[in-house]
Amino acid sequence: MSAPHDPRADLRQQLLAQARKRRRPAPADARPADGQGHAAPPGGVAERFTRFDAHPGYQQIAMMREGARRLGLTDPFFKVHDGNAGASSVIGGRECLNFSSYNYLGFSGDERVNRAACDAVARYGTSVSASRVVSGERPIHRQLEQALASAYQAEDAVAFVSGHATNVSTLGYLLGPKDLVLHDEYIHNSTLMGAQLAGARRIAFPHDDTDALDALLTRHRHQFERVLIVIEGLYSMDGDVPDLPRFIELKRRHQAWLMVDEAHSFGVLGQHGLGLREHFRLESSAVDIWMGTLSKSLAGCGGYIAGCRALVETLRYLAPGFLYSVGLPAQVAAPALEALTLMQQEPERVARLHEISRYFLEQARDLGLDTGHSIGAAVVPVIVGSSPLAARLSHGLFEQGINVQPILYPAVPEKSARLRFFLCCDHTRQQIDTTLHTLTKMLKDASTPLDTT
Repeated sequence: MSAPHDPRADLRQQLLAQARKRRRPAPADARPADGQGHAAPPGGVAERFTRFDAHPGYQQIAMMREGARRLGLTDPFFKVHDGNAGASSVIGGRECLNFSSYNYLGFSGDERVNRAACDAVARYGTSVSASRVVSGERPIHRQLEQALASAYQAEDAVAFVSGHATNVSTLGYLLGPKDLVLHDEYIHNSTLMGAQLAGARRIAFPHDDTDALDALLTRHRHQFERVLIVIEGLYSMDGDVPDLPRFIELKRRHQAWLMVDEAHSFGVLGQHGLGLREHFRLESSAVDIWMGTLSKSLAGCGGYIAGCRALVETLRYLAPGFLYSVGLPAQVAAPALEALTLMQQEPERVARLHEISRYFLEQARDLGLDTGHSIGAAVVPVIVGSSPLAARLSHGLFEQGINVQPILYPAVPEKSARLRFFLCCDHTRQQIDTTLHTLTKMLKDASTPLDTT
């Protein structure tokens, strides 16, 4: 007997085909058409160019929502958390196990961190009300930056009001059309936008493939003035880390700069949470530009650059995202500073995070789940190989009181669609066991053939 027809497979193929479509340029003599395919009047503008609901981006969102509706799923995004989100969270009035927040060390919601925010807002108000270079400078800004520089054993650091803008503005200012950016293919969007702003040539190399990078540098280094290599300390899609010593050797040999984005690795890697350099036991000065965010382990918001004084001073005075942006609100800077201080005073938090992350990874692998190349440090994917399946699993887990986000095509290749689990130091083994038991049962049920009797 032939296998039963699954209408969901047809829908999946339709959605993928639509998502892959790219608008083809019309012939030069073609007259623009309106939203219904009719020609625009002579000298006029097609209606589809004046309506936001005709924009390709909105059309893609609408298509994905329709696909989810036809599969009987709810939108997995923009869930409203009623309070602080840690190992658990209250969503829509219901308490859930939570694996979708970056609160790795549990400092968001910590009473001491909360108190630091309250004290800062009582002293400085809710906004510094200006760019720092003009009149927005407050003591808490330099205190935070000095603490970050000390953590990195760097000469200086500068804090931006946005993590994304930190990369965009840093690359956008430091580089130009005569320069080259070589980046890991899994690099964050902020690096891509920064290179675009700079007008620099940009080339991606295969994930963590230092031989491929070496070949690119050999072929292209002499054609450019400045060359910047950009990698991440802990990749948030896969939970793996780069071979930092090898990247350092390449940047030195080819006379390039090396930038490490530590958005997810600072507070997670190393015995004391000091990031990739502690993980590999290397000197901070071996890397030219250290970048990180305040929104994850440090329980705040914004980003920072740490490095030599000349680098930091250049950015502090000239980087557009710093120069023309309001400074960090004191009630954001102060809790980040307090979290950084507590992280170094309480290394047991990092130790607990390492232990529970390894436990999750080991148990998942023992159950036959595909966790990719994760090293078991705060980020562990479970790859299921189908966007509709990942969406259904996320939906089903949420109905069982477990919040974990699906990562779907085109964010990852369709065959790599996954559930992405973020661990925090407050998760327990019992919570992990419950979650993995529920997930494996759902996967088993999803693979059971339809009844044809």
